[in-house]
Parts: sequence; C-alpha cells; structure tokens
Amino acid sequence: MELYLDTANLEEIREIALWGVLSGATTNPTLVAKEFAARGERLTWDGLRSHLATLCELVGGPVSAEVTALEAEAMVAEGRRLAAIHPQIVVKLPTTEEGLRACKRLSAEGIKVNMTLIFSANQALLAARAGAAYLSPFLGRVDDISWDGGELLREIVEIREVQDLPVRVIAASIRHPRHVTEAALLGADIATMPYGVFKALLKHPLTDLGLKRFMEDWDKVKP
Repeated sequence: MELYLDTANLEEIREIALWGVLSGATTNPTLVAKEFAARGERLTWDGLRSHLATLCELVGGPVSAEVTALEAEAMVAEGRRLAAIHPQIVVKLPTTEEGLRACKRLSAEGIKVNMTLIFSANQALLAARAGAAYLSPFLGRVDDISWDGGELLREIVEIREVQDLPVRVIAASIRHPRHVTEAALLGADIATMPYGVFKALLKHPLTDLGLKRFMEDWDKVKP
C-alpha cells in the first residue's frame, strides 16, 4: 500500500519526502485555501498553478488537485487547466451526477481522475464505470456517523477485484494510525493522511524507551 500526504503545505511535503516513503499527495479546496491564508496571500490562478507545480516536483508522484466547479461543463474546463499544470496532476472530482459526466469526458481524453467524497460501494462502482483512475472512500467521515468505514473500504476493494475494474482505491479521511493499518489489511492501494497522522505512524513509546536505554548504556562505556 502506498502512502500519500493529504496536504497543500510544502514544508510538510518536504519533510515527509525525506523519509523515502512518500508516493503521492492529495489536496482539496479547503487545504489550498488554508495554505494561502496562512501565508497572507490572495489565492489567484497563477499562484495556484505555481503552488501545485512546486508540490508536484517535491512529491515526485501523483498529486490530486480538486475542481471547484459544480457543473460538468465547467468541471471539464477546470480539469483540463489543472491537468496542464504538471504531468503528475490527477484531477479530483466529486461523486455526483455532474462529476460522473465530467469524469467520463476527462478520462476519455487521457486525463486521470480521482473521484472523491465516496460514501457507498454503489457510488464507487459508478465512479469506476465512468472511467476514474482512483476512488476515494472517506473512512473517517463514515465512522463519524456511526457506520463502518472499514466495511465500506472492504466492499469497494472486493467489488474492484470481483469485477476486475482498472481502478485504484485510496483510503481517505484517515483520522488515526489504526485507520492506516486497517486500510493496508483490507487491500487499499493507497492511504492518504494528514501530516499529524503520518508522523504518528512512526511513534511508539517502546521505541523511544529502547533508544534511551541503548544510549544510556553506551554513555557508560564509550571511549
């Protein structure tokens, strides 16, 4: 299972990329707006284009950039502009009727599409049939309403395998490290997560304790 960062923050990308385990990134309008606001910059098309291009270079893998349009025609136009920024850009579309129509057209043009905001197996099936390259079920948000995000992911992965659909499944809305473990066990191709969760994957108190003891013992005998 590949590991993606769900962020638009370049410093977070730079740090995690140095670990040698980062395969891609996902963004959305909220993350992008937050990043520009934090820098005190007004979001413009030229600024967005430059930011996404830099992000792609840092990641060295697929980067999902989401449209803000709600109608198919406008989604297609915006998707084409996003895809032209960098070869690694994957156009992110909402799983709606308009999104499916846009997905069909963009995928027919050879533009990779990530269908997002998936909350049911049937939505995932529709998105796959519309030509999506990636499906993004939201585990955490499903758990939030007392449904089972892991079961949703299991159903989607099984449908993909049974139906032999040429699509990759991204476990999204990851809230904690256990979600990452569950996604790997359930056969997700990718897990995308916030910076804090990515950092937490590496932390364990016994690792810290063991290292502390090793260094204390070494300090007693080192030349």
